[in-house]
Amino acid sequence: MMNFSAMQAPLLLWQQMAHMAWESQMVIALRTAGMMGILRQDASEPQRMVVEKADAATEALHAALRAAGRGARADRVMAAALRPYRKRTRANVRRLSK
Repeated sequence: MMNFSAMQAPLLLWQQMAHMAWESQMVIALRTAGMMGILRQDASEPQRMVVEKADAATEALHAALRAAGRGARADRVMAAALRPYRKRTRANVRRLSK
């Protein structure tokens, strides 16, 4: 018998990564426009940009280790590691595009 959820998991993971890649490009474009003075941007945005990457990396590592420690499949470990980054890119697009 075929396990369709296991077959669908890589596609869902790819979809999440594609969304995050698109959102990341939007954030880069919006921040660049802000640094060039084209868009209004908070003065602390460059510092925030650096700090959030370190925070996301720490959260991603912990999430992946927790998932792996529970014996999760590789795609679920990857999805757990991706979640903190995706949360931040989504929030940044919303915040910077206002």
